[in-house]
Amino acid sequence: MPRWWKTKPAPVAERDGLLGFNEWVQLMSYQGNNYPLLQQIGVPGSNQEVPEDFAGHVRLAYKSCGVVFACSLARMLLFSEARFMFRRLRAGKPGDFFSNADLRILERPWPGGTTGDLLSRAEQDITTAGNFFAARRSGGIKRLRPDWVTIVLGSESDAQTTAEDMDAEVVGYLYHPGGRASGRKPVPLLADEVAHYAPIPDPECHYRGMSWLTPVVNEILADKAATQHKLKFFENGASLSYVVELPEQDPEKFKTWVDMFNEKQVGARNAYRTLFLGAGAKPHLVGADLKQLDFKATQGAGETRIAAAAGVPPVIVGLSEGLLAATYSNYGQARRRFADGTMRPLWRNFAGSMARIINVPADAELWYYDRDIPFLQEDQKDAAEVMQAHATTVNTLITAGYEPASVIDAVNAGDFSRLIHSGLVSVQLQPPGTKPAPELLPAAQKALPPAA
Repeated sequence: MPRWWKTKPAPVAERDGLLGFNEWVQLMSYQGNNYPLLQQIGVPGSNQEVPEDFAGHVRLAYKSCGVVFACSLARMLLFSEARFMFRRLRAGKPGDFFSNADLRILERPWPGGTTGDLLSRAEQDITTAGNFFAARRSGGIKRLRPDWVTIVLGSESDAQTTAEDMDAEVVGYLYHPGGRASGRKPVPLLADEVAHYAPIPDPECHYRGMSWLTPVVNEILADKAATQHKLKFFENGASLSYVVELPEQDPEKFKTWVDMFNEKQVGARNAYRTLFLGAGAKPHLVGADLKQLDFKATQGAGETRIAAAAGVPPVIVGLSEGLLAATYSNYGQARRRFADGTMRPLWRNFAGSMARIINVPADAELWYYDRDIPFLQEDQKDAAEVMQAHATTVNTLITAGYEPASVIDAVNAGDFSRLIHSGLVSVQLQPPGTKPAPELLPAAQKALPPAA
């Protein structure tokens, strides 16, 4: 263990916006400088029902809100379909894909695990916490529970640096097995040992990410309240509400009458039964059915806003507002929007984050490979048109005298500076009967004897 991972007993006063639940802050010492430990999850939340932390999002949103789960599941199922390969770079521009033994750790991140398992875990953590941490340990990849990770910030030039200082940067991580309150010794990890994937940066804290659930917490609460309202509607006789007026003044007799009324009239088993009242009771109907509240439109608007925060078109998830305008053309456009606007940026970000713990060749980059994903196969028509255009370009350039190998390389990379001319030009560029210069003739033709 490096010397500088020794903890200091003296605590530091908590600063607003750094810790979510008034947890302790330690000091780290490195070459005489003290570094504050900052929690990566949980700015103090304004909503008490859904705390802005990992466990709160998991229990009160991911596991209990059907719309949130459906959106996250749609993202996860597509996100986990990608594979990863190396992509060569020439003059900063992409080239062909290739693979080697260094990618096996992504193909088998842990015993029995696959690339899809790794990506599924990453997507779940991004939804619920906004951050995914992975450490390379013993030849494999260890997923770190986000709320058990502490980010260490510091600066080599300023021993009193804070998270808001310009020179503050991530110098390491602490993993607390069982949580910060478990009493177990934290495991120190250097910055180069941890891949930190955070596609949505937190605008208040540059060193961590933000869950897409955070901006729609109120919508989630409203959706859960609407679902509970529907449940209560059927539990209470499949009607909105009755107000019953009684002339009775005796509290005991009033309570007895109410108990009898609830037993005979309230509940789904008593729905649609004829209401009989006596003793001068007068019912007043507050509402007849859910249609009077336009309940579907009210709940559907909230579902659409949750799907928008997730980056998933409503028609992909099967939400009501999306299905109302669903056609094959609309679905195709929504699929293209989902793939190009949400998934591909996430794949690109994940590849860049995992490159920290992968041995990437010097002339290449870690990149996603999505050509075998069934969800994207409907793009094959567009791909065929692109290939046809490329074939026309290749034929034109070869006819113009460029070397075939350089033509293919230039077209694939979209970089015409890679073209290499053979020195031969088309006969259409010369007057009729003109013989090519000897130096432009191929070597085999130069060796031929003169014609009789």
